[in-house]
Amino acid sequence: MRPFSYLRAATAEEAVDAFAARPGAQFLGGGTNLVDLMKLGVTAPEFLIDVSRLPLDSVEATPEGGLHIGATVRNSDLAAHPVVRTRYTALSQALLSGASGQLRNTATTGGNLLQRTRCPYFQDTSKPCNKREPGTGCPARDGVHRDLAVLGHSAHCVATHPSDMAVALAALDATVQVRGAGGERTVPVTDLHRLPGDRPDVDTVLRPGELITGVTLPPRADGGHSGYRKARDRASYAFALASVAATVRVEGGLVRDVSLAFGGLAHRPWRARAAEEVLRGAPATVETYARAADAELAAAQPLRDNGFKVTLARNLTVSVLSDLASRAEEGARPPT
Repeated sequence: MRPFSYLRAATAEEAVDAFAARPGAQFLGGGTNLVDLMKLGVTAPEFLIDVSRLPLDSVEATPEGGLHIGATVRNSDLAAHPVVRTRYTALSQALLSGASGQLRNTATTGGNLLQRTRCPYFQDTSKPCNKREPGTGCPARDGVHRDLAVLGHSAHCVATHPSDMAVALAALDATVQVRGAGGERTVPVTDLHRLPGDRPDVDTVLRPGELITGVTLPPRADGGHSGYRKARDRASYAFALASVAATVRVEGGLVRDVSLAFGGLAHRPWRARAAEEVLRGAPATVETYARAADAELAAAQPLRDNGFKVTLARNLTVSVLSDLASRAEEGARPPT
């Protein structure tokens, strides 16, 4: 049993000030990841600042026509929100594909973004791990890595980011609002998480003591459709081997606008910029979707046992884009 101090913060300001005053502090949201890591001995905070009751639990329309999501909104509530289901479908689908109903009832928006990898070497304190203890090595590279990264990894780490929600938010061009001792700032979701490089122990660009207070979705373009699809080893309660979130707007048989993000392939949600360049202005066909996926996945560097992820991601991309384009075409047909 490792003793720790505990504070339930009433405001974001109190939480940030408490963190600044106590070295070794960590924020506690729903606890669905942090508490597990404490039980495993992966982390041992001396001071827990409970932010789960902060007044950040609302989902509200923005003046521009987008949506602001408070950091303590529960995953189940967000997935069921009518505006999310109808206008940001990829987000609802991603949330519902993650964890279990019980965990979604507890997990928060901010905590979901900050969950840590499920790499078995990271979670096993008897094994070396650069993410847990920098400089000790990455045994996953030559060991058990079937579920790990094929894009953007380094000699120091091949872990993958586990969030489904973050992949959808990356495709939807969401931004994250944070508050710290230096004030407030906004970070694009696509810039929030880091690639491992030589510092895999640093997951995000957040500064020490910064607290996520909300996420903002931009207005959805008219005529656009979004979706999320996930491949995993079993039908529920499993992390992605590969996943794809996309938004597509098709007019006149051409892809007029598109955004694409991969999950399960990298240390962070992977925004597929090269694929998007191929897709924009191109015919909305299976051949185009496959060519776009190939352009993005050409950078993949699979390890001994996870090369199948490249093919899996390619097939998921073609499937998701084909489905969204079909929906766009059906919506464009005049009523009969």
